Amino acid sequence: MTQLKKQLFQFSTITLILLLIPFQLFAAEVGNGHEPLDLTSSSIGFIALIIFALAYFFVMAEEFTHLRKSKPVILAAGIIWGMIGWVYMDHGLSEMAEHAVRHNLLEYAELMLFLLVAMTYINGMEERRVFDALRSWLIRKGFSFRQLFWLTGVLAFFISPVADNLTTALLMCAVVLAVGGTNTRFVSIACINIVVAANAGGAFSPFGDITTLMVWQKGMINFWGFFALFLPSVVNFVVPAAIMHFAIPNENPKASNEVIPMKRGAKRIIALFLLTIVTAVSFHNFLGLPPVIGMLTGLSYLQFLGFYLKKTKYKCISCEQYSSEKQSDTANVDEIIAFDVFKPVAKAEWDTLFFFYGVVLCVGGLGFLGYLSMASEIMYTQWGPTSANIAVGVLSAIVDNIPVMFAVLTMNPDMSTGQWLLVTMTAGVGGSLLSIGSAAGVALMGQARGQYTFFGHLKWAPAIAIGYVASIGTHMWFNSNLF
Repeated sequence: MTQLKKQLFQFSTITLILLLIPFQLFAAEVGNGHEPLDLTSSSIGFIALIIFALAYFFVMAEEFTHLRKSKPVILAAGIIWGMIGWVYMDHGLSEMAEHAVRHNLLEYAELMLFLLVAMTYINGMEERRVFDALRSWLIRKGFSFRQLFWLTGVLAFFISPVADNLTTALLMCAVVLAVGGTNTRFVSIACINIVVAANAGGAFSPFGDITTLMVWQKGMINFWGFFALFLPSVVNFVVPAAIMHFAIPNENPKASNEVIPMKRGAKRIIALFLLTIVTAVSFHNFLGLPPVIGMLTGLSYLQFLGFYLKKTKYKCISCEQYSSEKQSDTANVDEIIAFDVFKPVAKAEWDTLFFFYGVVLCVGGLGFLGYLSMASEIMYTQWGPTSANIAVGVLSAIVDNIPVMFAVLTMNPDMSTGQWLLVTMTAGVGGSLLSIGSAAGVALMGQARGQYTFFGHLKWAPAIAIGYVASIGTHMWFNSNLF
């Protein structure tokens, strides 16, 4: 730990020294003109890279420092664009920098509002006990460990295309922990399977992951085009699951008789969420409008349902599932039966949303400096798109797939639909190679602390890698007409 602190101190010292260099030196290194300035070989460019690397170091160390990941990237984004603004103003090109940052801000706003609506619906279903009811049903059925291993994996695969992979993984992990108890071997392997399944399921749907949503909203692939990845995604999940199956204890856990009923309006929220998805797709496909407009329209559905439930709450006081509640306790009735749409909004993953802001602005700034064009030249011209897209998946196992995918979209290489589908899939499922490669894996390490660990996941990395390679081969064979 002492050595780490020493390295951090040296790194910080170098960064401070570079920051103290007079900004006039930066201006001398860039050229005049009305095209974006190439700052890749300038001091300001190097400082921007150091700042982003330092910020991302703190993001990856969140589990140990307990510093929320949004804080360092938001600060880094402000510093990077502040330096860009200073240099461009010195060259009389401030409007160009302003236009660039507004473009990045608009891209973020669309994705942020889209995700906010989706998170609100998911939190609304959680508040109405939809996920608790599903968990209790699975536990009551008395499945064997091997049956539960496959059942939680299959459910994670098919729920994550609609709900996000993080929520899906947490739900299935709760089932595994409730049934597995102290059986660490089962819990560890089942959690690995859930992470792989949730990431694979999210790869073939525009709603399954932030990266697929970004690709869809950018117009690289149409809504139905993503479903060409269904079979490769199945292969990505089934191959490692089949290998891990034989390591699961062939035993039957003790069943539970716990019954958790859903609250009033739960089924209607599920139906309205599906209607909201249809609305978003229709706005984009038939009206040529951004999907976020359809999602925000769908939020109004939930608001009207909340209004209806509030006005009619006393109709349900005598319902059988609430018969144990004291009817005279008005506050309790409000909490159990009525529905306030702003409570799910407040419970949205705001740290994730602001982290996304920092990432988009940081990567956008590095792109404006010229680094993404340089990377695109190396990866997509020298290596070729197939090798580059496979490498993107491996990189996403170490670095979060959001900045990786946003960088690829900003590079905007000239690729076929098959190649865009390939990079969409690899960026989504590549994070399964390591437990820290996806939000689902990181969350489950916290939820199943001591039972699902980094090294426990690493032990099965070869099996996951086989599934990764097999899914790429399946895509290139099955969707060969798209290349």
